[in-house]
This record gives sequence, structure tokens and C-alpha cells, in this order.
Amino acid sequence: MKRVLNKIAIIILISGVLSGCSKFLDQTPQGALSSDQVKEPEKLLTATYAALGNDHYDVPFSLWPYGTVRSDDAYKGGSGPQDIQSFHFLEVSNNITTNIPEINKLWSQLYISISRANTTIKTIQGMDDFAGKEGKLAEARFLRGHFYFMLKILFKYVPYIDENVPVDGYETISNRGMSNDALWQKIADDFQYAVDHLPAAQPEIGRANKIAAAAYLGKTYLYKAYRQDSEEKNLVTGINAQDLEKVLQNTDIVLSSSHALEADFAFNFLPGQYENGTEALFSIQFSKDDGTKFGRVNFSDVLSVPMGLGCCDFNKPSQSLVNAFRTTGKGVPLENYNTLNKFNTSEKYDPRLFHTVAIPGLPYKYSAKRIYDESWNRNPADYSVYASLKENVDPDCDCFVPMVPFYANTKNRIVLRFADVLLMRAEALIELHRSQEALPLINRVRTRAKNSITFTRYATDKTFIDIYKNGENIYWSEENARKALRWERRLELAMENGRFFDLVRWGIADQAMNTYYGTEKSRRPYYSVAHFTADKNEYLPIPEEQIRLSKYLYKQNPGY
Repeated sequence: MKRVLNKIAIIILISGVLSGCSKFLDQTPQGALSSDQVKEPEKLLTATYAALGNDHYDVPFSLWPYGTVRSDDAYKGGSGPQDIQSFHFLEVSNNITTNIPEINKLWSQLYISISRANTTIKTIQGMDDFAGKEGKLAEARFLRGHFYFMLKILFKYVPYIDENVPVDGYETISNRGMSNDALWQKIADDFQYAVDHLPAAQPEIGRANKIAAAAYLGKTYLYKAYRQDSEEKNLVTGINAQDLEKVLQNTDIVLSSSHALEADFAFNFLPGQYENGTEALFSIQFSKDDGTKFGRVNFSDVLSVPMGLGCCDFNKPSQSLVNAFRTTGKGVPLENYNTLNKFNTSEKYDPRLFHTVAIPGLPYKYSAKRIYDESWNRNPADYSVYASLKENVDPDCDCFVPMVPFYANTKNRIVLRFADVLLMRAEALIELHRSQEALPLINRVRTRAKNSITFTRYATDKTFIDIYKNGENIYWSEENARKALRWERRLELAMENGRFFDLVRWGIADQAMNTYYGTEKSRRPYYSVAHFTADKNEYLPIPEEQIRLSKYLYKQNPGY
């Protein structure tokens, strides 16, 4: 890491890295910044926002290989296990080594992004007071918190480097210099500063505001609450009530704002007029026709386009996920759900399935003229016949960008949405032994799912969902409330790349994944080698290259 950070400590920004950012980011400096420009806070802040989209299909900031393929929600996809083989190893929790190049590149790219934020913060702090100074600091700290949050859920123990650490001090910062809890608190401190100093709304689309910061702060405290304080184990040893109260305080800010659930679930995953809607609290902005060859496209998710529309058929919903949407005759999740080996037209499903998963014989991305077909699949023998919908667009949309062999799009990627906040709050209430208060929050999410008709008009005979009714379709005990909440997070947020991190937070990753592997071995022969090792596979290894660059100051995670 020292080598990477040294290179960018003076923030030499290349025009190709910065070009094409959307909305206010359209005002992009060209070439390397001059010494005068380095002192301009808005240009520095623009460069920090630009880092949100400076990823690649093998270094995806959407984290699909790490939060979805690594869970029970998706298969890797592609041509076969050898196609980006590192992601195959993540899928089966096997042969994950310390020298996987994609993991090392992800670590490096996240620290490059943090370095931009640190440079922005330090420069602004050293300037005389000016109108909006604290707000610009707050935006930069929000962005730094975002990048550190990603590092934290991926690696657990990381070196914390802020704007006060001189370049020649990087090599003195250990990844075990802070406890697990202390690292979470550092991230929380950045979001707290943002809550305290940002307005509730920004004049320009794409900027962080107080509401987004409160949502992210609540999310941080939710993760912090589940204590994993052993240095050699990842088991959850307890749930901290004070942290949960912080979740309630901050989600209350969001619930008291002008934000709300979209009327239709689909609106969160459509381009154009639907972007930056009432449910989207913070989104990565993408664009086209900005003077660059392809525009500022969502390169993170470029691989998930089905082969029938382009390339490359990665990140494919699992049979387990499809089965999870099955409902009982009372409209609630089916306890023994994972028994089918294909989609069954005579079954009833939660309507969110058809917004999340492309299923043969049904319209693709809400377009009746384009029916998803089994022939669109690249390797159905290994990866079945489903495709991911949320991040994709109808190819007839002018936001669909052919860049052969890839096919990208410029639809925004939502980082935080209102439904997630409702479920975070419900989770905190349940773990504070206030499960009755969680019931209406979960039912708000289910009611919206029930009323979403953008796609389900094509599948009304296949859908059935109801709210939870205590004494009718569920006994709302604390245990059952917890089960319902965890089901709801899986269904509502499926393929949004948080499932694996939820399992780790709850301390059930080994149980859930080995159960999943046990069933999948009969469906997917390559799962014969799959096994999740507790106290190891919850987190990625610290890249060996980074350990060498630290002169072996960094300590490897357990099991690697």
C-alpha cells in the first residue's frame, strides 16, 4: 500500500480517470492539476466523487463477486469456473489465496480513493475560512467513510490512514493498530461529521446530504453492534444495545425526511426519469455524451448482461434465490423453500422475484417485445438459466452503451435506499427486544412489494404476497420476527450485493453457506469442492503484496 499511496499523495489526477462524471461532476479538470487547482476545494472534491466510478469489471465497487456470488444468492457465471477464476474460488469458498490479483487491485483502488478524500480534507482544513467550508469537509468525510466501510466489510482489519498521517508515516500504520470496534467507530465519526454539517438537500444531484449520511451512520452502527472482537475468530460474541440505539436515532432522521418508498418496486431499477427518486438516498451517478468515447458508464456491472443481448452472462441468480421467493397459501415465505430445481409456473412467488430475476419465457426488463430465452445463457449446464435484472436495462434504452465486447449502461447505481433503512431500523428494534415495533416497518416493505405492478401485470397468475398478520399467518415472537426480518432483507435487497455481508454480521455465514453448498452439490457438480470454513471465510485475506509493501507490519487474517 505504501507504494500506491506515495504515488497519489500529491493527487496527480489523470484526465482519463476524471473525465465523464455526471451531474456536477461534468465540470472536470483536464490533465494534471496545477498547484493553484490543488488549492481549489471544489476541484479536489470533484476528484474524490470521481473515485466512486473509477472501478473496473474485475475491480467492481458494486462488490457483486464479494457480496452476492460469495453468498447463496448467485452463481459466478461466465463461460465456466476458469473464467475470472478468482471469483469462482470466492463462490465455492475454496482456494482463496493471499495472492489473488483481483483482491489486491480492489484493496489498492479503495486506498487510492481514500487518499483522494484525505488530500481533499487536509487541503480544505489548511485553508482560511470560506463560505461552505464545513459542508465540503463533510462531503469529503462522507466519501472517505464510504470507502472505509467497503474495506471494513471485506477485510475486517485494515490500516486506518487519515489526513493527519504524513506520507513517510504510512509504513508505521498497522492493520491491527485498532480493534474491530475502534475501526467501526472511526468510520462512524466520518458519517457523524457529515450528519452534523451537511444540509438535508443539496442544490446539485449526486452530492451527499444529511439524510444519506444519517442512513450510512445507522448502517455503520448496525454492523458495529454485532461484536466480533476476537482477533483470531469471527464469531459474534454479543450485540451492543448502545450501538442499536444509535441505529434508531439515525434511521429516525431518515424516516422523518421527505424520502419514502417508491410507489412501485420497479422504479428503483429503471433509468431516466426514475433515477435519483424518492427512495434513493445516495447513488453513484453515471452519464454519456460527455465528450469521452463511451461516457461515464457503470463498468462495475458490465459483465452481467445476458449473452443474448451482448456479453458476458456473469452474476447469475441461484436456484436457491429463486426458490426463496416462493410463498405459502397465506402469502408469506415458505419455510422449506429450497426444494425445486427450476422455476415452477404452478407455484406462487413473491412479486419481487420478477423484478430481480430474468426467467425464461417472461419479458426481459419490463419489455413485452423482448422475451428472455434460455438460449441467452452462456453456460446453462454450470450456471442454470436465470439472469440478474436490477443493474441491467432494456437494450432499447439510449442509456444502453455498446462497447464491444462489453455492453454497459449509464443507469445510476443506488448505494443506499429507503427500504434498506426501514429494515435496518426493524432489525435494531428486534435485537432490542422491541419486535412488535418492527412489524409495521417490515409490513411497509411488503405492502409496497404487493402493490408493484410494473412487471407483475405479466405474471399475475404467478404472484401472491401478504403482510405479516400476527396470529393468522405468523406468530410474531421475537424469534419469528428475526426470521422474518432476515427473509425480508434477502428478498427486498436480492442481487444488490449485500447478502454475504448480512450473513457475516449475523454470525451465521458458515451455517447458511454450508447448508446452501450441501443442496447445490446435487445441482451444480462444481460445488463438490465447496465448503465454508468458519473463522476464515467471513473475510478476505490481506493481499500478500500489501503485506510485503508494509515490510511485514500487516498481520494476515486467520486461516490464510
